Amino acid sequence: MTSATESPAAFSPIESSALKRRVALKSMLAATCMTTLKLAAGLISGSLGVMSDAVHSGLDLAGAGITFFSVRVSDKPADEDHTYGHGKVENLSSFFEAGLMAISCVWIIWAAIQRIRHNTFELRYSLWPILVLLVSIAVDFWRSRELRRVAELTGSPALATDAFHFASDIWASLAVLAGLLATWVGIAFHVDWLRYADPVAAIFVSLMILRITTHLTKETIGILMDQIPAETRLRVILEAEGVPGVLAVEQARVRRSGPNYFADLTLALPRSYTFEHTGELVRAATEAVHRALPTADVVIHTVPRQARAESIFDRVRAVAARNNVAVHDLSVQSLHGKLHVELHVELDEKMKLLEAHSFVSSLEAEIKRETPEIDSILTHIESEPATIEQPQELVEEDRRIEKAMRDAASHYGEIVDVHQIMVGRTAEHITLSCHCTLPDDLSMNRVHELITSLEDRFKLECPEVHRVTIHPEPVTDNTR
Repeated sequence: MTSATESPAAFSPIESSALKRRVALKSMLAATCMTTLKLAAGLISGSLGVMSDAVHSGLDLAGAGITFFSVRVSDKPADEDHTYGHGKVENLSSFFEAGLMAISCVWIIWAAIQRIRHNTFELRYSLWPILVLLVSIAVDFWRSRELRRVAELTGSPALATDAFHFASDIWASLAVLAGLLATWVGIAFHVDWLRYADPVAAIFVSLMILRITTHLTKETIGILMDQIPAETRLRVILEAEGVPGVLAVEQARVRRSGPNYFADLTLALPRSYTFEHTGELVRAATEAVHRALPTADVVIHTVPRQARAESIFDRVRAVAARNNVAVHDLSVQSLHGKLHVELHVELDEKMKLLEAHSFVSSLEAEIKRETPEIDSILTHIESEPATIEQPQELVEEDRRIEKAMRDAASHYGEIVDVHQIMVGRTAEHITLSCHCTLPDDLSMNRVHELITSLEDRFKLECPEVHRVTIHPEPVTDNTR
């Protein structure tokens, strides 16, 4: 397992690529030397076991060359023809290397059986095979450790295959060494059955290689077919579902390409969430997936869903949001055991009455379908300003309007003051806006009552004012 400090995320792509290339090159050079030495030792001794190990090392060389090529190609960035990158080159490299190992095993087993059947072999005593095999064991031990370390650091399947391969070579070389020594003992002491130890060791090595090859082939084919361990996908789902606000993970797809993972999730979110809130939640879900797969490329889709504890108010607002209209002053009343809803809907000021009424009727029908317990709906249609008003210059009458607002506010003991009063005039309307200072601990329900009452009292004095906008603020934030 890779430690937290040695996770693939600890390296930049450039550092990871350089590390993989360096260790792959070292492995290829070591394989070249060992193949040459083993081939020479096998020819000198006439040992089929040593020759089989030489062929095995030759495959190691081919595999190391393929690995070196694959790690160079796999680190190329994604392009128009390979939108998921080139990572699967490493998986193809593992598959090809496993194929070479299988072919060599078949040849070695066939040759060993022929030697046993026809008794056509003669070993020549030499220290070279012994020395070469001992050196091979030491080199394979070093290579397997180094390759495994870098594979864990970078998440490279090609290097992991090589590490697994070379670790098995140690046992193969020990088997060949034991077979060679046993055969020499049999010849020296005229123990006939020990004379077959060398070809038997070759068969043993080949069968062990075939077993490893089968394992590697199944694993590589699984990755090429986008097979992912069930626990990996489950870990991703659990991390995403743990994000506050996520109702469910409706779909989760994870695939692997070389050392890289790709995660594609569909999250169900409350439909009442705003676009900004949804964006924040998607970022949180992406970070959660990265806790399971640190280097994954994550794509998250969102679908609006009804929350479990959604109220009637939430459902009405959800329908309005789906139709891209703003609603306010929403109230629900229970009359004789039936629910009656009243709301204000803002529509484009340039919309004709017939079109507006048709739209609102459709909106009401949709609200009833969404919330069957609602018996009746009354909708107040308002115009939503679509033009920028151009104020005219202040006139003397504006001072009278300002004074009327201050006088109206003086009737309410809870209102500390009104300030920043602005009177605006357009070609058709007079508007007024102001700030109203209220006690810090006043509830929003009471604030709304005071503001509404103040507007009504002011309009009794100044009915010519078309729109009044009052901004409430607490005493502690009054910076006028």
